[in-house]
Amino acid sequence: MAELNTGDGGGGKGGKVRSKKQNSKVDLTAMVDLAFLLITFFMLTTSLSKPQSMDLSLPNKDEDPNKPKIDTKVDENRTMTVMLGDNNKMVYYMGLLATPKVGPKDIAYGKDGIRRELLTQKKNVLAYSAGKGKPDQGIIVIIKPTKKSNYRNLIDILDEMAISGVDTYAIVPEFSPEETKLIDKQPE
Repeated sequence: MAELNTGDGGGGKGGKVRSKKQNSKVDLTAMVDLAFLLITFFMLTTSLSKPQSMDLSLPNKDEDPNKPKIDTKVDENRTMTVMLGDNNKMVYYMGLLATPKVGPKDIAYGKDGIRRELLTQKKNVLAYSAGKGKPDQGIIVIIKPTKKSNYRNLIDILDEMAISGVDTYAIVPEFSPEETKLIDKQPE
């Protein structure tokens, strides 16, 4: 049975009983060890984000200037030229500018703009190449950024090449006078 001590007043002086205070110390060594173990565990098991990059084949800078340049002939029916201007302007044409097969036309970025046109022209070029007996020859895209175009536009068109599955493309910074007039022309 439980017993209640009511204290009968005996036990010394004054009747007030003070309890001894005990020093309360918490040993944090185990918690600090656990914290460092957890930090180490998460540092070693975390996968850091890998930088995303695009593979580009660049020309060799150490070319001999005396060596004659090889002029590669490409079927004009397989080439599409995309010119990038300022203010997100983009103009494309198929074939040669003097006698274009399609265009020149202003076009927008994105799935309803250049991507749709790339896929359409890619299909047309594959049909043309198959009719010539060379079904493995696809579309060739020539990307011409102006000095006024921005870096984002170039990356966007390179992304469109990857999305559309265009394997052969080149970045060419040279413009003919006709192309310069075409890309500098203000929209009506």
